[in-house]
Amino acid sequence: MIRRGVSLVFLVWVIGFLWFVVTLPGKAAGVKTDAVIVPTGGAGRIARGLEVLDQGLAARMLVSGVDPEVRPGEFAAEFGVEPEQMECCVTLGFAAVDTRSNAAETAKWVAQNEITSLRLVTTDWHMRRAASELDRTLPPHVTVIRDAVPSQPDFGTLFLEYHKLIASRVAGLVGV
Repeated sequence: MIRRGVSLVFLVWVIGFLWFVVTLPGKAAGVKTDAVIVPTGGAGRIARGLEVLDQGLAARMLVSGVDPEVRPGEFAAEFGVEPEQMECCVTLGFAAVDTRSNAAETAKWVAQNEITSLRLVTTDWHMRRAASELDRTLPPHVTVIRDAVPSQPDFGTLFLEYHKLIASRVAGLVGV
């Protein structure tokens, strides 16, 4: 009986992992939102967020989890952002250190700026967990469009992120 239970749990885990790997999210269509949110940490995220701004798909951008030592001028120089665009449209958030605190920083910024729709830009393997944390943190009236940056994750990245997603979902269920 115990062997069957363990086998069933293992089978569910394997099927879940295969689903996670095979169905990584993709880019979003050209839907307009009030803002774009970019958690730091993965290649191509900030460039995609700036592309969304340049295409007029969002009017403002929050980059969440920026290293406190980074200055706006340094950020602008590294990513080729014009001073006017930095001033009007790009906010650097320095409070977040992980996915959960990215969601908290985002929720605070959304409330302060009366945002009702946002585009979440993050790496494809990170999208489900980042969106899940946002769903738990944001008010229900805020619409979140998922816009994943394609990547070539290795097995270790996928394995670790799948387990982080499971832990995040369990924490959400138990209210942690």
